[in-house]
Amino acid sequence: MKFGVLVFPGSNCDHDAYNVIAEIARQPVTLLWHDSEDLKGVDAVLVPGGFAYGDYLRTGAIARFSPVMQAVKRFAAGGGLVLGICNGFQILTEAGLLPGALMRNAGLKYICKQVHLRAETADSPFTNQLAKGEVLRIPIGHMEGNYFCEPEELRRLEAGDRIAFRYCTPAGEITPEANPNGSLSHIAGILNEGRNVLGMMPHPDRSSEQLLGSADGWKIFASMLEVLGSKC
Repeated sequence: MKFGVLVFPGSNCDHDAYNVIAEIARQPVTLLWHDSEDLKGVDAVLVPGGFAYGDYLRTGAIARFSPVMQAVKRFAAGGGLVLGICNGFQILTEAGLLPGALMRNAGLKYICKQVHLRAETADSPFTNQLAKGEVLRIPIGHMEGNYFCEPEELRRLEAGDRIAFRYCTPAGEITPEANPNGSLSHIAGILNEGRNVLGMMPHPDRSSEQLLGSADGWKIFASMLEVLGSKC
């Protein structure tokens, strides 16, 4: 199996994602430059965090038009696994691969800290190594992480079991204090209808080895490896 990590002008977490696959998962991985539509035969795409194109206009607004994202759209339409992390989540919503939008944090401040997430589903290529209700400790680092969608879209997400993660307390409780950015329904990550695309604001790439303070994020990559391995 082979992973690809997108690189945009302004990406700053591309090497974090690359390191997880190369050094922890011990799998082939390549960097995919923004101005090329060649995905180099990868089996999964990681859209990393950072500030693609300087976040001009709004986060992800320019990146959506890049040649590589046109290729990613076709890849996802064919069932390929796509994981968008932080700025990657923002790009996926702008590109129409996921519904909704990421707005300015409720407190209008950049937030960088460890948070807790509750896994809302184990039925996806990204969460099959988790138990529903399991609590993870994973860091965030964003200014525009406040997820929003229209009420009817929220109903579709809930009815389709497509809310992957919600912000919670260490005990797994959903409280206002546990929501760091004001996200609608405490949403931290969602799936597309085909369940092969996940966008999440917290950083599993920064929490995949204990040296970083938590290895909980590794379970998301381990889930992807399980699915991809079964196809080989």
